[in-house]
Parts: sequence; structure tokens; C-alpha cells
Amino acid sequence: MIKNIFPLAVLAFVSAQCSQTRSAEIVNTTKDSTAVAIVKPVVVTEPVQFDTDDPAIWINSADTARSLIVGTNKDDNGSLYVFDLAGKILSEKTVPLKRPNNVDIEYGLSLKNQQTDIAVVTERLTYKLRIFSLPDVKPVDHGGIEVFEGETGEGFRELMGIALYKNQADGKIYAIVGRKNGPHEGGYLWQYQLEDNGRGQVKATLVRKFGKYSGKKEIESIAVDDELGYVYYSDEGVGVHKYYADPARGDEELALFATTHFAADHEGISIYKINDGTGYILVSDQGANHFNVYPREGSAKGPHDHPLIKIIPTSTLESDGSEVTSVSFPGKFKSGLFVGMSTDKTFQLYRWEDLAGKDLAIARNGIRSVKK
Repeated sequence: MIKNIFPLAVLAFVSAQCSQTRSAEIVNTTKDSTAVAIVKPVVVTEPVQFDTDDPAIWINSADTARSLIVGTNKDDNGSLYVFDLAGKILSEKTVPLKRPNNVDIEYGLSLKNQQTDIAVVTERLTYKLRIFSLPDVKPVDHGGIEVFEGETGEGFRELMGIALYKNQADGKIYAIVGRKNGPHEGGYLWQYQLEDNGRGQVKATLVRKFGKYSGKKEIESIAVDDELGYVYYSDEGVGVHKYYADPARGDEELALFATTHFAADHEGISIYKINDGTGYILVSDQGANHFNVYPREGSAKGPHDHPLIKIIPTSTLESDGSEVTSVSFPGKFKSGLFVGMSTDKTFQLYRWEDLAGKDLAIARNGIRSVKK
């Protein structure tokens, strides 16, 4: 989940225009996919060796043109790949891993009193979190951190999803981790606080177990909204669950949405953030090669009501993981960047304005721009 690392800037007239924009948005639910233009990427990465699965975007705040895309190559002899914004593999940054599944990025973890950006990967075969500093992609986990310790059920320790959460009040950073199987009524997700072990390496302390699971299929994608303080995860074939990300706020389920208009599995979740607290939640409909779009801020009914507002067909094939940011990059991605995994061993890079079309607002330098 990309984090917003730039200062907030909001126009005074935003709220009224946002309301007008929402009312004008139309859900595209046509059954004839040929009647809808498929959005094409502007960059396709070089292919990985085995199987792409999940991307994340690291923003270089000093020079956004030198930002990176990290992505998992899911295989028993897989790896974490790093790409530039032109989609080129940076082979010197490739890290071999044992069936890496998902990856997420967070900014400013204190290690040896230095603010360190990190990428955290779930390594399924070793039951470990693997943690790397960015942009150098060096391990800072003393060989990996075992999670779901003591679990004995089938698939209960097989790591899948990962999302990092930075509490905006105290700066504490957490990893929220999912697995292939787990209890149904609570405790499917485990949340760990990440901090320096005193020697410049990361240690993880379990702080809570929470989250429902239908048991219908599995749960892979997890995403966190740092600024609003929510965590979302895809319960495949069921919908998207929403909880508070801060463990101090309790374990009540706030919403279950995206329960209709899916051809098959619910997969990647990504959040396009605008600095007035609005934006969009995009969820992959893997079977239809679509991304369904929901309002980040909720609706007039409340902050936890997330109605479907648009369906976007893309060129991605059976997309699992995805990521999006509203940060502006020089060149192709001036209004933001969306990255979607595709089963042809690539990640596809899209301009946000191509996905938004005429229906969705876009952010320019963090400020909402209303499309009419």
C-alpha cells in the first residue's frame, strides 16, 4: 500500500465540488465487456522468471523520477524484483526468496537512529517476514522473522497477505499479516509492531489477532489507509472487510462491501488518496480482468458505506496484486500511477487519468481536480 509522504494541500472549495462529482458518477455494469473500452498500460515491465504476484511503489521524495517498483516473483525459488519507472529490471537489487507472496512498503522506521524506508515480504515456505531497507534493498531482519508461531492447522502458517500501517499520532509501524487458512470468527489476521532490536535490525512484537474469514476460499490482499486509519482485506468470493488499523481502537468489523459485481475472486486492493481525505478504493475482479472502484471516504450514509461507483476493464490478466498512488511523476504519470500484476509474468503501469476517464476526479499535487 503506497503511503502519502508529501504535505497536505486542500482547496477551500473542494467539499462542494466533491459532492457534485460523486453525484455525477455512474456505475458501469454492462454485461457486454466489448462495449467498454479496455484501458491500456503505458509501460509493461520486463518479465520475471516465474510468476508475478504483488507490487508496491517506493516514492523517492528527493526525486520522484527515481522512484522504484518492487514486485514478488512467486515460486519456491522465487525472488523480490525491483523495477524503475520505465519497467526495467534492476538486477543488482534482485533478492532470492522462498516463495515470496505479497509485499508492502512503509517510510521512516527508526533503525540505529536513522529513518529507514522498508519493504516487507511474506515468505510462505519459511513462515517468515523478510524485511529490506530501501532503496538499497539490504536485509534488516537478521535472517527473517517467524510469524503465526504456535499455529498447527493446515495452512495456518502459510503466509500470504501483508500490509504495513504507520500510526499518524505516535509514528509506530505495524505489519498486518494474513495466511492461506485460519479461524473464521476472529484472529485470522495477526498484527505485529516493528521496531529496532537495539542492533539496527527489525524485531516484531505481536500486538493483536483480529478479523473474520468466511472459509469459502482464501484471503490474500490486504491494504491499509494510514491517514484515515483503516485496514481492508479481500475475502475471495465474498467481499472486502474493513477494520480499524490501530489496535487500540478495537476489533469491531466496520464494513463488508464489494459483495456484488464480481465474476470470480476478490483480489488486489489499492487506494488512490487525495489530500482532502477523499479518493478511491480499487479492488481486482480477477475473473473479469476488471477493477471495481469504491469511494474511499464512504458516502452520505456514513464513512463505512462504500458503494460501487465504476468498473474499469484493463489489459491485466487475472490480476492478483495491485498498487496506486496520486503522487505526480515527471513524464508519463503526472496525475498518479497504477500498477497491476498480470499472469504473463509482468506488471503493467497505467496513468491514473486513463483509468479515471471522465467519471472520476484526479489529484494534481495532492489537490483534487474535479472532472466535468
